[in-house]
Amino acid sequence: MKTDNLQRVAASGPRTLFIGDLHLSAERPDITHAFARFLAKELPGADALYILGDLFEAWIGDDDLTEFNLEVASLLHQARQFAPIYYIHGNRDFLIGPDFAKRAGLVLLPEVDTLDLYGVPTVILHGDSLCTADTEYQKFRRLRNKPWFRLVLLSLPLKLRRALARRARAKSKVATSGKDQSIMDVTPRAVDRLMQQTQTHRMIHGHTHRPAVHQLNDERQRLVVGDWYQQDSVLLVTPEQCQLSSQALPST
Repeated sequence: MKTDNLQRVAASGPRTLFIGDLHLSAERPDITHAFARFLAKELPGADALYILGDLFEAWIGDDDLTEFNLEVASLLHQARQFAPIYYIHGNRDFLIGPDFAKRAGLVLLPEVDTLDLYGVPTVILHGDSLCTADTEYQKFRRLRNKPWFRLVLLSLPLKLRRALARRARAKSKVATSGKDQSIMDVTPRAVDRLMQQTQTHRMIHGHTHRPAVHQLNDERQRLVVGDWYQQDSVLLVTPEQCQLSSQALPST
């Protein structure tokens, strides 16, 4: 297991890429440029790309066809010629639906998915479900996952949904700043429970914005992809190794 936060090592042969927490928005063109660079340079030749949620800073529905959202969809649709792109919803973009997925060429996955990753049973997810110490957030998460709640949200006028999203982001920043950092990380009990349930030896997730490779006591591994606020964060998995790396965002 190898981590490298200075320079990404090019890999030949079988390789799978994992990213998450880009939080793309029209207000941060530097992140969008970094994403476009990543797709063009690193996706060709890969077996697959998995995006582990929060691709967008906020997603209020597939009918929000802004110029920016269409630009991102076009980037993804062009990139799918190089490798299949799989998507797991995050807490910021849980309303991404089949219309956007089709437009962008994404394959939507369930909230928790398992795969045989070069012979290693692996569970992948966004990661917010593992932060069980944050009871206030978990209450919202349970509500968010109810089908009727999503239907009600999507039935609201687009203008109102945009206003609600802005308000929710502002409220989230205030709430996060006042919380103990420890309760916003995953709990070992939740990690252990999920890995036992899925009978996996490796877990890959995002959400916490704390990129790391954790070697667990029983030779199991937990890998966390980071956010893209100041740099990108990419997990490269090959049959021989896992490499977590980052590169500075390009200047705009």
